[in-house]
Amino acid sequence: MTLMEHLRELRSRLFKACLAILIGIIVAWFFAQHVLTIIQDPYCELALKQTMKANGNVVPEGYRCPFVNLKVTDPLLLQLKISLWTGLILACPFWLYQLWAFIAPGLHRNERRWAYVFASLAAPLFALGSVLAFYVVKTGLEVLLSFTGTNTSNILEAMAYVDFVTGMMLVFGVAFEFPLGVMLANIAGIVTGKRLLGWWRVAVFTFFVFAAIATPTADPFGMTFLALCLSALYFGAVAFAIINDRRRGRNQPAYANIGDDEASSLDDYEVEPVAAATSVGGYDPIEPPTPVDGPTPVERPQSLDRRYDDVT
Repeated sequence: MTLMEHLRELRSRLFKACLAILIGIIVAWFFAQHVLTIIQDPYCELALKQTMKANGNVVPEGYRCPFVNLKVTDPLLLQLKISLWTGLILACPFWLYQLWAFIAPGLHRNERRWAYVFASLAAPLFALGSVLAFYVVKTGLEVLLSFTGTNTSNILEAMAYVDFVTGMMLVFGVAFEFPLGVMLANIAGIVTGKRLLGWWRVAVFTFFVFAAIATPTADPFGMTFLALCLSALYFGAVAFAIINDRRRGRNQPAYANIGDDEASSLDDYEVEPVAAATSVGGYDPIEPPTPVDGPTPVERPQSLDRRYDDVT
């Protein structure tokens, strides 16, 4: 394909992907309020408990979840944002297929096989991280709102709360994709499993630092749980890298790991001793030339000042 043909193919794939996302957004528009209710449930349950505790375990008449919109356009923008996120998730198989259909013709057979593995693992890992983030937020709200003063009531802005929850889910989902990057680096030959295993202390420390920053709870349980999950995924990726290195070593010749300017070892080879030289009969050796003492004198050329008459 020429460059223009590639650009036309890319335009066609992008148009189909955007069309699928648009259809997903339209479908998600009708379910946006249900999705918003699910996102708001953790805070609403906590606010209801605090209200019942303050009123003697009685729900006040006309009680509503304490969310507020500060702008006139916030309800519309909030529903559009929820519809966009939900539509992206609903149309995920189709636009991922369009991306794959554009890249696949340029890959070899084994590269396509690994791409199928990564694509099949990426979505479950992202979903696992997002679900974990939702439960971390659910438990973290109680700790965060426990610092409220006695003369202060909590009324959260709906847009800011949704941004906080979706941001946490996005960060956790992307963090759970880290093992796939480690596996890809090993398959590409950038890093070996032995080296990855040697970095385990730095990796675990980094996971705990990340968990301490990303987790909103002050208790160590949520942070430790997230760090242990990331560490388990990292060690799983290291085990895969070690197995892949061994498989790659079995399929390569013995000189594959030897550099071009490095001599191979001869320990595995048996060198036979060289037999003594035998005389060749029937031939006389050639006598070497007689050495000459000093350079051979050069005759002085005849004078060129002779007349033409003398020569004739």
